[in-house]
Amino acid sequence: MPKVDLKAKPYNLSDQDIQWVKDTIASMSDEEKIGQLFINLFFFGNDQYSGNDFTNQQLLEKFHIGGARYQGGTSEQVQGLINELQTHSKVPLLVAANCDAGGNGACNDGTYIASAAMCEASGDTQVSYDAGYVSGREERAIGVNWNFDPCVDILKNWRNTIVNTRAYGTNAETVIKHTNAYLEGLAESNIAACIKHWPGDGTEERDQHLVLGVNELSVEEWEESFGKVYRNHIENGVDSIMAGHIALPEYQKALVPSLEDKDILPATLAPELINGLLKGALGFNGLVLTDATHMLGMTAAMRREDYVPQAIAAGCDMFLFFNNIEEDFGFMMNGYKKGVITEERLQDALERILGLKAKYGLHKAKENGTLLRSKEDLEVIGCDDHIERAKLAVDKGITLVKNSLDQLPIRPETHKRIRLYFLEGEVGGIYEPNEKTLSFIVDELERRGFEVTVNDGTSRIKGPTLKYREEVDAAFIFADVVGYGAENNYRIRWKTAMSNEVPWYVHEVPTVFVSLNFTTHLTDVPMVKCYINAYKDTELTIKTVIDKIMGESEFKGTPNENVWCNKWDTRL
Repeated sequence: MPKVDLKAKPYNLSDQDIQWVKDTIASMSDEEKIGQLFINLFFFGNDQYSGNDFTNQQLLEKFHIGGARYQGGTSEQVQGLINELQTHSKVPLLVAANCDAGGNGACNDGTYIASAAMCEASGDTQVSYDAGYVSGREERAIGVNWNFDPCVDILKNWRNTIVNTRAYGTNAETVIKHTNAYLEGLAESNIAACIKHWPGDGTEERDQHLVLGVNELSVEEWEESFGKVYRNHIENGVDSIMAGHIALPEYQKALVPSLEDKDILPATLAPELINGLLKGALGFNGLVLTDATHMLGMTAAMRREDYVPQAIAAGCDMFLFFNNIEEDFGFMMNGYKKGVITEERLQDALERILGLKAKYGLHKAKENGTLLRSKEDLEVIGCDDHIERAKLAVDKGITLVKNSLDQLPIRPETHKRIRLYFLEGEVGGIYEPNEKTLSFIVDELERRGFEVTVNDGTSRIKGPTLKYREEVDAAFIFADVVGYGAENNYRIRWKTAMSNEVPWYVHEVPTVFVSLNFTTHLTDVPMVKCYINAYKDTELTIKTVIDKIMGESEFKGTPNENVWCNKWDTRL
């Protein structure tokens, strides 16, 4: 079993820092040691997921957690929570956020720069650098010290929507180029980095939130794709890697020839993938954490009582999120007492956890009083510099995928009367469309001089086509299809059967389709002759895409091959 070397990358600790790690672990009770393995999820408002009735201070005192993540909250709320947690935690906490596109992943008022898909489309590593730079700056302002991004998956399967906008490319070279730039930007703020999802998502269409994820590549195919990506980041000294609930059957059978299909486990529970391939063959010396442990890719493997300690035994060093805090803590402790987690494995995991805290000086910051953040720090959230970087990203990323009939530009002087169709995805989920998006689109179009009529889409009745042409000069379709973890892949769902919003009108009037999220909607609207990927439903994005539709600004983004969805008619 590979042991950590705290003097080597990614830690590069001094003797003094290593002594702090060793002394701190030696001073811990068994309960404190087990607590360090857990990352708790905190919520603002209605806490429907955490499964505990403890106050924050009680949770820290009773369960001694090593890390924290949170859901929602403004910058002021998040900063207040993190300050409270760090004040009452005996050992400073690793506090994480999911910033893959800018500070909007850290707080509700954070600055969106560019999703991975937009970075790829821009073709400019400056956009990727800026996404990392702003993520780090706004995270640091609120007290976050660990970023669970970038996603280094490779989007090989166009049907995959769980990483559709989070993957930086369809091949290893593109992913490496953009994620290296992102991490360079993040490093400016001294934020610990985590890449995901080991051993690689994007080859199949299903979602590990709902089923066991499977990367079907052969050993050779994996080595020439995902293997290149992970070796690049390990060589560059990435701090941590998030293991997905994803199996790699061909490689697992090559590593352990006795394995049968029934024995294949997700990476989070498979020692051959963590201790064997990642920490062994690839030489990763940093911290490995599980993806969220309520996901079905993990729960489908075995009883929770068994997989809580098995994740650590398999080589993961931290366990992401409790189900029931008392129960999970007991499961982990029992696994340690029964020898599922050996003394050697626990010591190694603790050294990696505290080693990461020492690398980023959390122990010194707690001692000298600089760990907490102030209201003055929040001035960086949404500052002018960040907004300018966002404008650059949006301008370079928005992509005209096709304009077969040369229907652009469309301006109020030539196409004044607009019929607007608005498509939404999952409503009421963990992530959902901005409820103000439709009204903002209408207001912005009217401000430009268009007359806008919104089609509600609840009827199949199309009406006389000649009358439609008399009343409508052009049709705009904005798709804000957003969803997370409720379907294996997300597609357009029309408001009723054969709804009158389905683009029957593409030959009646000029029609422009704009996607504000997923990049592969052409599979459902191949008849559309003018299609744009805009990647996000922010006001800045909407303003910029309307500029480009009107011819005020040129389209600069470049699509990848996935946008055509492996269909000939999408290109027409």
